[in-house]
Amino acid sequence: MRRDHYPTSSETAAGRPSAGRMRRFLRSRDGAAAIEFAILAIPYFLIVFAIIETFVAYTGEQLVGNAVDTLARKLRTGNITYAHSSATDKDRTAFRQAFCNEISILIKCSLTEAATPDKLWLDVRSFTTFAAIPTKVPRTPATSAYGELDTSGMGYSPGGPKTINMLRAYYKWDVITDLIRPYISNVRPADGSRPYYFLIVETAAYQNEDYP
Repeated sequence: MRRDHYPTSSETAAGRPSAGRMRRFLRSRDGAAAIEFAILAIPYFLIVFAIIETFVAYTGEQLVGNAVDTLARKLRTGNITYAHSSATDKDRTAFRQAFCNEISILIKCSLTEAATPDKLWLDVRSFTTFAAIPTKVPRTPATSAYGELDTSGMGYSPGGPKTINMLRAYYKWDVITDLIRPYISNVRPADGSRPYYFLIVETAAYQNEDYP
């Protein structure tokens, strides 16, 4: 009596794979999610970090603006004076420390920063008219739209009663995420000596009250 022999699964595995196993292998999705995540993770997290950093940078800008408003009001009302022979007098370092205290919730100033500007620059000056107050950010070179901040003309000389004054604050906010650096940075040194950064600029122009 003739008996046909059909290969078992083990025999098939020992030889070439069966067509059914090959089809199952091609349809298998095991590990696909992990592979897709690995491919998309880097751009995904770059976008997330870019969103967070942009939000924090503009929050810092708002914080500096609030500090300018607060300190300008104190100067205008005589709560902070300079060379006025009064208990309210503050020299340049003390005024910078007062400004640092206003932004300390997010931006920290060291004692060195309060005494010697590196990232935070304050320009406090008096003018004869409001029209004489400069409207442009001083840069070097002056013709560059993205040049480094020119601090040579900045000073600390707030006027007395009824004088016209300007308080302008500059803060050099470092941009960490490369993805957004070309879009929010507004200082880009041509020689590459310093990384691109976001220069925060806030200004208050006011006339002091006729305080005693």
